[in-house]
Amino acid sequence: MVVVSLLLGLIVFAFIGVPLAFSIGASCITYLSAVRPMFLTMMPQRIWNGVYSELMIAMPLFMLAGELMNTGGITKRIIDFCMEILRPIHGGLGEVNVVGSMIFGGISGSSVADTSALGSILIPAMEKEGYPKSASAGITVASSTMGMIIPPSTPMVVYAMVSGASIGALFMAGAVPGLLIGISQTVLVFWFSVKNGWHPKQIPFSSQRFWKAMFAGIPALLMPVFIVLCVSGGICTASESAGVAVLYSLLVGFFLYRELTLKNVWDALKKTLISSSSVMLIIGFTQIFTWILTIQKVPEIVANFFMSMNVSRVGIALMFDVLILIIGTFIDVSPAILLLTPIMLPVMEHFGISALQFGAMMITGLAIGLVTPPVGMCLNACNKINRMPVIDIFKGAAPYILCNVIVLVAISVWPELTAFLPRLLGY
Repeated sequence: MVVVSLLLGLIVFAFIGVPLAFSIGASCITYLSAVRPMFLTMMPQRIWNGVYSELMIAMPLFMLAGELMNTGGITKRIIDFCMEILRPIHGGLGEVNVVGSMIFGGISGSSVADTSALGSILIPAMEKEGYPKSASAGITVASSTMGMIIPPSTPMVVYAMVSGASIGALFMAGAVPGLLIGISQTVLVFWFSVKNGWHPKQIPFSSQRFWKAMFAGIPALLMPVFIVLCVSGGICTASESAGVAVLYSLLVGFFLYRELTLKNVWDALKKTLISSSSVMLIIGFTQIFTWILTIQKVPEIVANFFMSMNVSRVGIALMFDVLILIIGTFIDVSPAILLLTPIMLPVMEHFGISALQFGAMMITGLAIGLVTPPVGMCLNACNKINRMPVIDIFKGAAPYILCNVIVLVAISVWPELTAFLPRLLGY
């Protein structure tokens, strides 16, 4: 009954146009006013405690680093580097799009940023080379899902805060699923390109062009490697590595590529402030939401329900996959992580699914929601670039999203895919 009343209030407030953070807060206030009014005085403290975390410093800093590198010439160098690698093997812009997303995802940690940055350059170029509009947009949004799976990842920071899992171990747990999605999408794009004649003329390998693109792209390629090694190796915390990433992106943009300006920095700061503050508000109000659920022992009730079903570990994992795919279609990533983790993680751990595997499953599944109507943040970002209807973009992306679904099922069935790297590094 508690869950029903809270969710009903959340749905009603969201339906009348109240922003999500305030919809969550308003549903909690309504419930407490009716049931436990004495707890209302504790709300400000709970909201503050929800966002007062050293780990949360990393989130806006990673966002800022991604914004600075978007405007500092990094995107162009990534695309040039990918072109020099793939053109000698008959690679077209479709494959460049996927490989570029794999690299860019390790820089920005954001799928929406990936769609906006690479899509603004590659979608017009792909259409000019003869790719259909739906395929150009579909490949762009589908490949951008790796942005929040391949480390570093902003959603992983949020999940680490809620679950208590090591952020370094989470980064490693997401590396293999992200690479599997990238490799499978590259193969699929190659097959479609050959079948439909989208490939350009094969260009012979040129060592001069290759080394020129390599040297220009080294600063971009070293960025994600540096961050992941620092965090996973215990050299610095996630927050410290995010601060170094901001400094690194400033130095590269100002002094190496010389494409970053003070105006770009100011615009990046404004975008980061708006994006991170909205997430912080959602986190703060969601703490009240989960606090109420904990008081009412909802996690225990849910755990007992699933345990009474007498299903196997694989069965419960696949059930969760279906649940997360459904939820991801209408709830954004951070709110879904904050709402589901306190309820579902104890259940998963009871069935032998570790916090690392569960986190990888959740983030991989929610990434699919970014390219699924009606919410589909990446779909909306792509719509702003090419003005195609969201449903047409989704149709173009559907074949490539199947790669994500297959990888999601694989990491749910075989825990070793997410456990291998963290265990290798001593987590």
